[in-house]
Amino acid sequence: MLDESVTEKVLRRALRDGGEFAEVFAESRKSYTLRLEEGKVEENSTGRETGAGVRVVYGESTAYAYTDDLSEGSLMEAAAAAAAAARGRAGGASVDLTAGARPEEAELLPPERPPEEVPREEKLELASRADKAARRQGPEVVQVIVALGESRQRVFVASSDGRRLEDERVRVRMLVQAVAARGGEIQTGYEAPGMLGGYELFRRHDPGELGAAAARQALTMLEARPAPSGPFPVIIANGTGGVLFHEACGHGLEADAVFKRASVFAGKLGEKVASELVFAYDDPTLPGIWGSYRLDDEGTPASRTPLIEEGVLRSYLNDLKRARRDGAAPTGNGRRQSYRHPPIPRMSNTFIAPGGLSPDEIFSDTPRGIYARKLGGGEVNPVTGDFIFAVTEGYLVEGGRLGDPIRGATLIGNGPRVLELIDAVADDLDFDAGMCGKDGQSVPVSTGQPTLRVREMVVGGTAEAG
Repeated sequence: MLDESVTEKVLRRALRDGGEFAEVFAESRKSYTLRLEEGKVEENSTGRETGAGVRVVYGESTAYAYTDDLSEGSLMEAAAAAAAAARGRAGGASVDLTAGARPEEAELLPPERPPEEVPREEKLELASRADKAARRQGPEVVQVIVALGESRQRVFVASSDGRRLEDERVRVRMLVQAVAARGGEIQTGYEAPGMLGGYELFRRHDPGELGAAAARQALTMLEARPAPSGPFPVIIANGTGGVLFHEACGHGLEADAVFKRASVFAGKLGEKVASELVFAYDDPTLPGIWGSYRLDDEGTPASRTPLIEEGVLRSYLNDLKRARRDGAAPTGNGRRQSYRHPPIPRMSNTFIAPGGLSPDEIFSDTPRGIYARKLGGGEVNPVTGDFIFAVTEGYLVEGGRLGDPIRGATLIGNGPRVLELIDAVADDLDFDAGMCGKDGQSVPVSTGQPTLRVREMVVGGTAEAG
């Protein structure tokens, strides 16, 4: 994307006024969005953006400047601005573009059906199929929104330590939201699968099934009774339940939070922090999973990072800056929303690994409890690990079987404590796609887990426990 001689000039300019490390990140992104509301096309738009950012690191300080113009003059201006903000000492580090990694072929599989090869008429038909299937579930389905999004992102990274790498990422995602109403009661259901890949996504996820599932969730919750309150065994569903680990524990495993002592896991490497049944990983190398990539946004090859094994904390997630500071190997988790942002440690596909039980065995071994089929928004204190999460689709468990649906339930607890209380893990690992926000940046991530049981959690509800 950038000429090598220009890249070297920019890096030298970035380090001229002092600095230990400099980097250029260039990006070109094409996107397409189709949105249906009430069966009508409300958005049908294409976007394109190109730009580059220059980063200078000096000690714990990071200076960053960006431009949407890839000309040599604009890049040199960005480099000068970053150098001035870094406030290092004269005579910065040297630049050697021959010392590090060079461009190489992608290891992740390319899209089977690239978005550019799929006619817009077919994309409209896919969205319409989801819309119609949702509406067919009953007259109480009063609103359906279907959004289909795709992007092709090409990135280039060059740094003063010799890295010069490129990557290309294609992603497709569909979101279906259905609203059902009866009297004064309103409930919402949603499905939102996505993948690193193309329109082969819809071989795995039929749009009609997505629409029907979203509507059935909303209709089921209309029938739900008020959730009980009190301590219960809680079975958390595969896939979507992984958001609990992501939010309540995952952010505390990112190295910047650990360094600031803003993590409940700070200083606990090698210590037991969870049940022996818990094996947790971050892995951006998984083919086709929404949060995957071949290289992170600093040019570090993606790799599988063991976070917790047999309940013992094994590693944190870091970027180049934190890895150098801690004398550790980078884990390939330096990510950024776009060229307008510096990289920071971020999760990719974070999940609890499958165990040896079937979901049926877990249910049959639970005389009474709560089944959290889908989790919604919540609040987490990363310093303590305390959290509260809404259950958007929940059920009673009675006599070892799935019971009545419940609404208004919340899960209240502490991330590390919940990890310690996991006493059953099934073999049905699945992933959910999402966008994770942190420090004003949003990046694609997947949360995953098999069906699992927490021996006891506090459930907030509006009915008394019986």
